[in-house]
Parts: sequence; C-alpha cells; structure tokens
Amino acid sequence: MLNAPVIQAGNLAGRALSEHFNRTCACLTLDRQAMHRAMGEIAGDDAFVKTLIESRPHLASNTAAFVSRNDLQAMGRIVEAAETASRLAGWRACALRSDIANLDFGTAGVFMGYDFHMTPEGPKLIEINTNAGGAFLNAFIRRAQRACCAEIEAATRAFPSDEFESRIFAMFAEEWRRQRGSGLPARVAIVDDDPERQYLYPEFILAQRFFEARGIAAVIADAATLAFDGARLIANNEPVDLVYNRLVDFDLSEPRHSALSQAYRAGAAVVTPGPGHHALLADKRNLALLSDTTQLRGWGLDETHLAALAGQPRAIPVAADNAQELWADRKRWFFKPFAGHAGKAVYRGDKLTKSVWERIVAGGYLAQEIAAPGERVVAVNGAPQTLKKDVRVYTYDGEILLAAARLYQGQTTNFRTEGGGFAPVFVVDGEVMA
Repeated sequence: MLNAPVIQAGNLAGRALSEHFNRTCACLTLDRQAMHRAMGEIAGDDAFVKTLIESRPHLASNTAAFVSRNDLQAMGRIVEAAETASRLAGWRACALRSDIANLDFGTAGVFMGYDFHMTPEGPKLIEINTNAGGAFLNAFIRRAQRACCAEIEAATRAFPSDEFESRIFAMFAEEWRRQRGSGLPARVAIVDDDPERQYLYPEFILAQRFFEARGIAAVIADAATLAFDGARLIANNEPVDLVYNRLVDFDLSEPRHSALSQAYRAGAAVVTPGPGHHALLADKRNLALLSDTTQLRGWGLDETHLAALAGQPRAIPVAADNAQELWADRKRWFFKPFAGHAGKAVYRGDKLTKSVWERIVAGGYLAQEIAAPGERVVAVNGAPQTLKKDVRVYTYDGEILLAAARLYQGQTTNFRTEGGGFAPVFVVDGEVMA
C-alpha cells in the first residue's frame, strides 16, 4: 500500500475530517519556484520551465487535497478486486475481443490509473485507464509542497522523496524481466502521436531523464516514425528494447502504427502498456462486468473481493433493447464511449440532445450511474472557489504507487480551470473522541 503523507487529528472521524479540510483549508501549499527549479535541473534545459511548464498555468493546483486513510485503503481493495476479477477465465472470455489483445507476454502494464469520485458513502470507481498520464509530474508537484500549518508540515515530512522513483524503476525493470527473463533494457522509447503537441509532453521529457539517470538510453518518438525490420523495432535509426506506450490507439490498429503493431505481435520489443492490458481492464465495457455481482460470483470471484466492489456505480452497455428506458431516466446516467479517453465524447444524461442520443444508441457507448465528484475549496486571487475533485491512483500489478487529485470545473477534468490542476493527496487519520 502507498506510503502516503498522513495528517492525524482526534476530533473528527477520518472521512469527516478529510472533507472538513477540503472545505475549509485553503492553504496555498505549492512552492512553484521550487517545483520549477527541480524540473529544470532534471530536464537540463534552461528553456524547459518557460516553454513547457509556465505555458501550462493550470497543470498544477496551488493546493493539496485530502482523503481519509480508510478511503485510501478502500481504493486499494477495489483495485485488487478489479485486477483479481480480470484474471478469471469468464472475464477474459468476455474482455479479450481481438487477436492482438489475446497476445500475452506476461507483463502487467505500467501506470494503470484508477479514477475515483469521493462520496459520503466512500470512493466510487468511475473508470480505469491504461497509460494514465501525470505520474512523473505529480511526483515533482508533491515534493514541492510547503507547510502552511502544523498539520501540513507533518504530512509533507512524512513522504520520502525518493520512494516514488525507486518503485517506478522497479516497475519498468519487472516488466522487462517478465517478458525477457533477466537484465534491463538498453534503450527505451517513450511513444505517442506527435508527442511534442501533447499537453503532458513535459512529463515525457522528465521520463526520458529518469531513464537516462539510471543508465538507460531513452528517446521520445512519434509512433508514426517507428520502423520494424522484421527483427527489431527502430526509433531514430536505433533499435528499441522497451516501449513506454502513451498512445490512445489501444489496439494498435491505425495504419500509422503498423510498425509498432508488427513489433508487438512478434515480441520484438516489450510494449507496456499493451493492447491486452487495455482490453482486460480499461475498456469501458469492463465497468459493466465490475458492477454485475451475480456474474462475478458465477465466474468464481470470492466474497472478499465482491464485498470490495459492492456499492460501485452500476454500468450497462447502451443497446436497442434498453435505449428507451435509459432515455427516459437519462438524468441518472453518464454516457461514455467504450474506448474513450480524456473525457472526450462523454455526456451527462441531463445535458443530452436528441441528435447526440441517436449517435449513442447507434453503438459503442456505456451508461454509468452518476456518482457526483467530491469538492475542494481553493483560494483564487484571495477569494474562495469551490472546484470539483477526483482522485487517481496510479498502480502496478494491483499495488498503489501514487495518489493524486485533479481539481476542475465543468463536466470533466480539463486543465483549464483557474486554481485547478493536479494536486497531491494528503491522507487523514482521525478518530472519534470518546
């Protein structure tokens, strides 16, 4: 379990105390200058901060968010239950829908992301993502927190600065060993479409420096420029051993990704996360499987893991035979494309128009019961503003590596909200006074 910063207090229960802090503590805890200095030193480029960080003013919030220790543990149990379910034969028969997804090289997939809304009843799993972005950035944001009160000071002291890096390196090394047996990759490619135009491009550079600092050559590459010579994957005229995959072409079916697809199928490079990881967990149709207790029990999921999933939002694929009922009750539902990402083409039922609904019914959408996001009060120009809050836990093989919040206004996270952005999660321990 994540070794997270902890705030202890004795006058409120943990969840009530964490929400008390979220509503009333408007501390500005981020030391932006310290964050910029640390990033600039790692990047080794004087222009890095000005061109890539300062130009993204809403990448990081000035404040932290709070969750209770019990809620963090509940998120861990949900992650464990979901990944245990994904290993069941019945689940795999439903989830592995393509030949490329059925390829299994033994890897677990780096940086799985589980997104939660924090509700009065506990954390609600909203979605699961492969190649979840922001982990490297959040490590810098967390370390640049400054104390504005005694409780925050205790929490910031509690987080060891080198823990994240050591666990992340161990994660990539484990992925390599699972497919190759021993040793380490000599060269890593961090791959996306037109990476320099991606909003999170700064973390690609931080990831590149992370590998280089540990003696592993690393390159940031546009997936369309890769080549496969029948034996090796080539990036920038050099062979690649491991691909840190940030593409949203989850099954590598787009023609411009043919070289990567061929290399993956041939096992010529370790590609993580790969198509199978997305199919088993991050395809939105799997949320329907997670909310079907009867089916999970029939497949053999044990009662402990079923209990961890109890109370999660119900989800069902939209189809012709349930379309009329879903439309009539649409205010209860959120509609998401099966292979969606970054909140694109996602709709709240109460915002739907008939024309959009026709596209949803045409196929490829999931209906998920709405679980309202949590809230965080922040100071913007000295005035309090209430933002929405979700919590993402970054995981590997079912274990939490890092927790971070995203603060925003609007329908989905957007990194355009004044006062919003990524925020570190401080964990609250509290007991009811006798």
